Amino acid sequence: MIRKILLSLIGLLVIGTIAFFILAPGMIERDMNRIDGKPLPEISAEAQALHDTLTIVDLHSDTLLWKRNLLDRAERGQMDLPRLQDGNVALQIFSSVTKTPKDQNYDSNSAESDNITGLVIGQLQPTHTWDSLLQRSLWHGQKLDKAAEGSDRALLKISNAETLAELFEARDAATDTKPVGAMLSIEGLHNLEGNAENLGLLFEAGFRMASLTHFFDNELAGSMHGLKKGGLTPMGREVMARMEQIGMIVDIAHLSKAGVAEVLASATRPVVSSHGGVQATCKVNRNLNDNEIRGLAETGGIIGIGYWEGAVCDTSPAAIAKAMKHVRDLVGIKHVALGSDYDGAVTVRFDTSGLVQVTQALMEAGFSEDEIRDVMGRNAIRVLTAGIMPAPAAALNTPEAVDPAE
Repeated sequence: MIRKILLSLIGLLVIGTIAFFILAPGMIERDMNRIDGKPLPEISAEAQALHDTLTIVDLHSDTLLWKRNLLDRAERGQMDLPRLQDGNVALQIFSSVTKTPKDQNYDSNSAESDNITGLVIGQLQPTHTWDSLLQRSLWHGQKLDKAAEGSDRALLKISNAETLAELFEARDAATDTKPVGAMLSIEGLHNLEGNAENLGLLFEAGFRMASLTHFFDNELAGSMHGLKKGGLTPMGREVMARMEQIGMIVDIAHLSKAGVAEVLASATRPVVSSHGGVQATCKVNRNLNDNEIRGLAETGGIIGIGYWEGAVCDTSPAAIAKAMKHVRDLVGIKHVALGSDYDGAVTVRFDTSGLVQVTQALMEAGFSEDEIRDVMGRNAIRVLTAGIMPAPAAALNTPEAVDPAE
């Protein structure tokens, strides 16, 4: 009898463990990547007609973090290939998130804890990603590569100006559903694991944009949400210079005020704020003040306006357009772009299939057709095309990679 009870308990434990690994990742994502369901404006025929002719670029999403097939339409989250196609997105930048602190907040976070490790194990990612931030990013790159390879050219990986041009040629030639481009970025270069030479590994994997920090201070710089919030370290200055040399765009999202000032003062290429807002319309510390907006514009860069409350203090399309209008009025339309932060543990009003809502809101806010084309993609294409071109005679110093199979 005791043996039967023990066997039954073991069986229940096994079933429960299997159920956990199958169900938990989806449950966690449903809880973290939400659509709030609040009313949306009716889309006019004029807005839809214009939207269908736009070339749309979104500077930031965290979709690669989650356990689902990018090629399949999902019932959770905010982005996948079918929904990108529905939204007429031409190019999506996919970020690699490798570490976030427990009890994450905008004000003060330590680097001592990590939420992502539990998610990595719970999603049954390869074991070499369990204790290595660098390997987590390289695995995200491999996920994107596999998705692109299995998409029958519906998803095209973009890593240089030539592949970007090929994307637009393929979209122009398409008679039915247009292909979508995908470029890799990094949310916080703590994934270098203290070794600046690892930047070469990330570059070879296709990463073409990176922020120096995320939600905590690291070896490169202070975070706006860290404990000390300091400026760039010697390693941070070395890595930034190397990024500009090899053709990797510097992203100031989440960077401390001191760090932002230093980056903007020393940049030799256009700088990007990939996802966030502006203090003038949403006074949250992660958003840029007017002096920072002016400094970024002086580099020739762009500001990707997000869609969640921390970026625009609402989730309405009108709030997004309001932030964009402030940037336009302050420094000009050439510095405004989209930075959704989809699937980045945010609550939004619409997923990527509903991007026509932004077009509608911009029209209602008085933006001209030419301005809307700039905001929705042309500005981003200009900066990305220039930013991913390597400097003359740039050479990579790439250490031996760890075999992903190990």
